[in-house]
Amino acid sequence: MNTARRLRLNIDDQLEGSQVQTVLRKELGLSGSAIRRAKQIKDGITLDGVLAYTTARVQRGQELSVQIGDARASDSILAEEGPLSIIYEDEDFIVLDKPAPLPVHPSMGHPTQTLCNYLLYYYQQNNITALFHPVNRLDRGTSGLMVVAKHAHAHETLGQLLHTGQFHREYMAVCEGIVTNENGVIDAPIGRVPDTLLLREVRTDGAYARTNYKMVENNGKRSLVSLHLETGRTHQIRVHMKHIGCPLVGDFLYGKEDSMLKDRFALHCTNLAFEHPLTGEKIVLQSSLPQDLVALMK
Repeated sequence: MNTARRLRLNIDDQLEGSQVQTVLRKELGLSGSAIRRAKQIKDGITLDGVLAYTTARVQRGQELSVQIGDARASDSILAEEGPLSIIYEDEDFIVLDKPAPLPVHPSMGHPTQTLCNYLLYYYQQNNITALFHPVNRLDRGTSGLMVVAKHAHAHETLGQLLHTGQFHREYMAVCEGIVTNENGVIDAPIGRVPDTLLLREVRTDGAYARTNYKMVENNGKRSLVSLHLETGRTHQIRVHMKHIGCPLVGDFLYGKEDSMLKDRFALHCTNLAFEHPLTGEKIVLQSSLPQDLVALMK
């Protein structure tokens, strides 16, 4: 039987007399919403195993415990058996190597055969009570490393890191043409194309967007490029590479389809590095470039 994720803290002299809610915020890093969720769970917040109010005062030697794991599993999305490539897993999150083309979320026209369906089935089979909390989302046509939190608190804390220098994401892309400079920065605002829901473009009234790139190699027709995001705009890499005249191979929205790729484009998340927000451990993960993208450069 799965035991819900809890954080525990022994009260010392310095904390004695503090309110429970103060300790939860300052010592355990819980947000107001995380504390509210815990209050709604039976025995969500306890002192020495006894239900505690957030206004109660803690005493030296007591153990403060709070449930941060999800109280229930998803009851609205079908749990469906399917392939998963798990790179890393602990009590707080799981890192997957997502293939392409695989949608992340169910949608109106695609309610099954998504990463969400497959992961919920994995949770079910392993007695893990958790909703689906994706952190760094990948397009259907993008492959590579993707973090999914196992509870809302991990989702919140990782989300705060996502678009900062503390959450390093590196991608590899195969682009049409030869990138002019071997190293460069694309600093160009991105906004929605008028009268469309999906398409984005570089535009003066767009949101700030910045992408660092480095050319790894070229074959005279195409460039293999390493990219590091400083921001996380929708379709950022795809729009920025088109902006400099080197759209991604197979990108049906911003370039053209390629017969060597099946329902995907040439973008892969290869590296993730961040500090575990609950343990402080340095997490560094890598994923090799898929063979279908390697073949594009031959």
